[in-house]
Amino acid sequence: MGCSMCAHLINAGYTLTVFTRTPSKAQELISMGAQWVDTPKAVASQSDVVFSIVGYPSDVRHVILDSNSGVLSGLRQGGVIVDMTTSEPSLAVEIHAAAAAVGCSAVDAPVSGGDRGAKSASLSIFAGGEESIVIKLNPLFNLLGKVNYMGAPGKGQFTKLGNQVVIASSMVGLCEGLIYAYKAGLDLNQYLNAISTGAAGSKSLDLYGNRILNRDFEPGFYVNHFVKDLGICLRECQNMGLALPGLALAQQLYLSLKAHGEGDLGTQALVLALERINNLSLQSEASPIGKL
Repeated sequence: MGCSMCAHLINAGYTLTVFTRTPSKAQELISMGAQWVDTPKAVASQSDVVFSIVGYPSDVRHVILDSNSGVLSGLRQGGVIVDMTTSEPSLAVEIHAAAAAVGCSAVDAPVSGGDRGAKSASLSIFAGGEESIVIKLNPLFNLLGKVNYMGAPGKGQFTKLGNQVVIASSMVGLCEGLIYAYKAGLDLNQYLNAISTGAAGSKSLDLYGNRILNRDFEPGFYVNHFVKDLGICLRECQNMGLALPGLALAQQLYLSLKAHGEGDLGTQALVLALERINNLSLQSEASPIGKL
């Protein structure tokens, strides 16, 4: 995702300095004119705005707050850090305070839309922080997708976590619907086409329905990262005294994929967990009771 987003900024005429933990992953951007450096601090020292998008909250903490190599150790006064990782709201608040202490600003701006949204510059961006800073960043955000200002520091993260709650239950519904239709002997392509224009139609169905039927489990978003996101959601629920049983069920199903070594597949691989529970496979050509 980061590579696609950087490419949009370069194509718009911005000068980019980039850091990746695996230098080879930046080669495409280097060929477009980006400069690669060996630490987040080095990126910050040459930048007015620093975007980060990494895997886990521990990565965010290291990349931004590490006293020796982190972004805030190199960012000049007035600089802005924009973290687009799905992370912990409390960490976003902590980063905002740390940035303010050195005369800088921080925005938490996680995104939804996956690899396809990044490539097509159609991401949904959920921004938390000072509204005036978000407004100043709009020319950059508009090159990546649509920005939604959600409120104070951490509110962008809360919005993204709420987004993941909806996606989790939607994916369970999509996969269970396919399992049910298969067992009933329906043609699954016809089934998806029939329900897509009714009340069951959804972005998840549009993006993943045919990919599931084609056994295309390439990640737009990794199971491992979704397990991380849902775990953060559940911890926040505990802090709020909130019960979301659908979320808890989805997380358990995704954890089962991880236990089977399928953490690097895309989230649509959830169907594999439901196939195992029911001792069937949608890959079979005919259902046990034949076509209706």
